[in-house]
Amino acid sequence: MDRKTFIQNSGLLTAGVAMGQWSFARSANAFPVVRVPEAQRNFKSASVESAIKAFQSKVKNKELTWLFENCFPNTLDTTVFYTEANGRPDTYVITGDIDAMWLRDSSAQVFPYLQFSKEDNALHKLIIGVINKQVHFILKDPYANAFYNDDSKVSEWKETDKTEMKPGIHERKWEIDSLCYPIRLAYHFWKQTGDDTPFDATWKESVALTLKTFKEQQRKHDRGPYSFQRKTDWATDGVPMAGYGYPVKPNGLICSMFRPSDDATIFAYLIPSNFFAVVSLKQAAEMVSKISKDQQLAGELSALADEVEKALKMHATVTHAAVGKLYAFEINGFGSSVLMDDANVPSLLGMPYLGAVPTNDPIYRNTRKFVWSPENPFFFKGTAAAGIGGPHIGLDMIWPMSLIMRALTSGNDQEIRECITTLQQTHGGTGFMHESFHKDDPKNFTRKWFAWANTLYGELLWKTFKERPHLLS
Repeated sequence: MDRKTFIQNSGLLTAGVAMGQWSFARSANAFPVVRVPEAQRNFKSASVESAIKAFQSKVKNKELTWLFENCFPNTLDTTVFYTEANGRPDTYVITGDIDAMWLRDSSAQVFPYLQFSKEDNALHKLIIGVINKQVHFILKDPYANAFYNDDSKVSEWKETDKTEMKPGIHERKWEIDSLCYPIRLAYHFWKQTGDDTPFDATWKESVALTLKTFKEQQRKHDRGPYSFQRKTDWATDGVPMAGYGYPVKPNGLICSMFRPSDDATIFAYLIPSNFFAVVSLKQAAEMVSKISKDQQLAGELSALADEVEKALKMHATVTHAAVGKLYAFEINGFGSSVLMDDANVPSLLGMPYLGAVPTNDPIYRNTRKFVWSPENPFFFKGTAAAGIGGPHIGLDMIWPMSLIMRALTSGNDQEIRECITTLQQTHGGTGFMHESFHKDDPKNFTRKWFAWANTLYGELLWKTFKERPHLLS
């Protein structure tokens, strides 16, 4: 999110104060009604409503059932705009309080609904619409991270950003994960439903463009076509060295000028995003081979996946005095590294969630210990909670996403229960998750309407309900 929005959305919300589309109204029980009234919801899914009812009928913790009803359908209730053109689904998905569609966020926001799409035709078409929209945006500009539904809308960054801002682009920050997330959504949609109708020649063209962009950002021969500079007081919003970043030594990894937080990288080889790229390239290769029957493109995708994977094995690890061998967050190929983690996904903590590493990988286990400890400069522990934040908001601000990801990548009942309990206790009385909250005061939070965090929290609760219901008592 941009700094202006952060300032506007920081602070305490209390009962009776308008909250975007919501307003608090006391119900007969102890919890206020905060979900958008049914008549005002952007989209209605019968299967998601059935899931909410099932959760409410079995879980006795009333605050958790209240939070699940508010958070899990939040993307559908408030952020999706579905249309059809000549029978072709088209779905624009905003993040919440920012009217723009991020390739990353939109994928993550609808991902938890994939499990219901086979039985819910309306939801099925909605997700196809997201896939179609993402293809359209990638073909417009594979280096952009966020777009508008209307090409006539002028970005607030138009006057400050020195980069190629085409019509309809909200922000042009190059992030590896922006091209990985649409592949993840497409692949799991195909696997869950068996429906390959969205994956036509235009979709294959977007995959080929993704491959081309990844290869350009390996920077084997030159710095590639992308550069970015911004007139700003915020160091994390600009890219040094004429917009190309600090030098890297080509080694097979892919450069990312920005992190999933939309903050600039220090060293361009962002390790969790390169791990994500390996997974995505392999998934795209399988789809192109089996659906498009294009073995040449599939082979090129697989070859790049193998090359990046080999480079990660050679260069991604360092030895830390306290925990031993672990994955670095960023490296430059010259021997320098950044040791930290950021709450946004892909993160080091969240790599198993994306299928990038197994949870029992010993290097990941060491990395997990490191990132959830004071050794990580962006791990914060206070009187209200402990968790990971990041430079995007600043010191002492914990992101609920880090707690959610810790639970989603854990096999330990006590750890999962601890995360669920902490999240239940830190929504600041609003009934929703937020971008971040202060380690000592959950009522001091940022972004009152952040659909990714809400839906991801719903994903955690539903997964726990299905697999470990005893933890919800």
